[in-house]
Amino acid sequence: MSATQTQSQVSSSATERQIIGRVISVAGATATIELMYAGNSVLDASRATVGRFLGIVSGDVVIIGMVTDISEQSQSRGIKIAHIDLFGEVKEIDGTAGFSRGITEYPAIGDPALLMTNDELRIVYGDGHTNVQIGSLRQAPQINASINIDELLNKHFAILGTTGVGKSSGVAIILQQVLAARPDLRIFLIDPHNEYGRCFGDSAQVLNPRNLRLPFWLFNFEETIDAFFGRRPGVDEEVEILAEVIPLAKGAYLQYRNASDRPLAKRRDPKNAGFTADTPAPYRIEDLITLIDERMGKLENRSSRMHHYRLLQRIQTFRNNPRYAFMFENANVGGDTMAEIISNLFRLPANGKPLTVMQLGGFPAEVVDSVVSVLCRMAFDFGLWSDGVAPLLFICEEAHRYAAADAKVAFGPTRRALSRIAKEGRKYGIYLGLVTQRPAEIDPNIISQCNTLFVMRLSNDRDHALIRSAVSDAASSLLTFVPSLGTAEAFVFGPGVALPMQMKFRDLPQSFRPNSDVGRSGNADADAGSDLIVSVIERWRSATMSQKHHEEDAYDLGFAPPVQPQILESPDSVRARFVKGPLDRTGLGAPNLPRSWR
Repeated sequence: MSATQTQSQVSSSATERQIIGRVISVAGATATIELMYAGNSVLDASRATVGRFLGIVSGDVVIIGMVTDISEQSQSRGIKIAHIDLFGEVKEIDGTAGFSRGITEYPAIGDPALLMTNDELRIVYGDGHTNVQIGSLRQAPQINASINIDELLNKHFAILGTTGVGKSSGVAIILQQVLAARPDLRIFLIDPHNEYGRCFGDSAQVLNPRNLRLPFWLFNFEETIDAFFGRRPGVDEEVEILAEVIPLAKGAYLQYRNASDRPLAKRRDPKNAGFTADTPAPYRIEDLITLIDERMGKLENRSSRMHHYRLLQRIQTFRNNPRYAFMFENANVGGDTMAEIISNLFRLPANGKPLTVMQLGGFPAEVVDSVVSVLCRMAFDFGLWSDGVAPLLFICEEAHRYAAADAKVAFGPTRRALSRIAKEGRKYGIYLGLVTQRPAEIDPNIISQCNTLFVMRLSNDRDHALIRSAVSDAASSLLTFVPSLGTAEAFVFGPGVALPMQMKFRDLPQSFRPNSDVGRSGNADADAGSDLIVSVIERWRSATMSQKHHEEDAYDLGFAPPVQPQILESPDSVRARFVKGPLDRTGLGAPNLPRSWR
């Protein structure tokens, strides 16, 4: 359809449909229309309600606006006034009719206003070669709601809405369309509630504590401290010891590898290996324990023996806890496996599964922040050092937990990693999508980088204020509609859409819906009750067992031998042994002390 045809179509429609109003004032990005009830225009004028699109015919262009407010003049009954926000123009672009954002020619007083037909709206919301359909317009269900994938990704996006409004289904629909439109893209989805596992069929790899391999040596220093101390502030003396011995342990591992690869190679002093506590290089936890043990045996460290001992106990307890098996089991099997781990996490090559769902539901709460931090940091660093050769979309559900504005609530490394992706990720092909029910609690420096917003129903005033400040164009007045949005409905703003639009996500098949959106019957089958309970208990227990022992010791727990209680030594006895004689380390499972310390 040419621009001339479009213009003549609109002009003729003005005659056929009658003019429903005329411009009586213009101010910046808004205009005021006096709606007229004359002739056959009564029906059209009555339909010009809040949320409807109007077209103002001004010369060779049609200016598009949305009704945001409508009222009746008190002086003369029957005359209604509509206030509209102006968004863009339909005009000739490269010889064809097209829509462009922004106003180049403002309407004049007296210019006619018409309701936009579906055909005219399709020109505005036209399907480009980079557009994908995710639903339909709320005010015109016959018209597809489309998003521009390239603009959506390159400038980041966020999906905001309170609990129960359909955020998870919206995320699933968008990601399904992104996968179809961008087969070269990899997607990594943080799933705190284990609800997306079935949404993508065979296109997704689902990771959880049972099959994840994330060795402890991939954690940087801050993440290691957070894990060892269980989200509590680290003891300064113990933190200082770790800062000194972790680089030495990495240097010692390098010696082992060189000795096996090149038996005649000159051995290098671990102190001169050049590693720092943050270098992503492998080391053995046994070497770390040995180094701490040796430091504790030196005379100059006599005053800090208790700190060394407590640190050893802390590391041993952490390593032996089966809930952390994903960090320690087979951590050093195969040597330096960083390339293999990155390949598996970020699907390089994809092998038919370009999406990774990281289910966090079964991880210990004390280490979840550290795990998310490692994944965010590795995603950005890989993009940085690969110069963006492998584009990746990083989706963070429950983003207010990991990028909180309050520094006392958020884990610093996680927030910094997400901030780097938000600010610099697009330069290296790392894109960000945030999903949250409390946008006001997210670091403003992070959410402000998300240019396309899918705003679903929200009721908190602080959330409304933040979103209002983030919307840069005239669409900010549309946010007054947010509290009245229905389930699966959203207002979409930003460069990812041609115009701010109120849309409704399409329905997902039952088998592809997130767990949170799948209806569950409250009446369990009485006959299956006992089997259900046994199954739940088995999963419950296996979540706190290491994978190795769970597979080897799969005997009937009802006939298991009784567990002998472990007798723990009281703090007073520990203090007495430190005062009266050398420390007995035989119970720690670590190398024995030097002979001079026995």
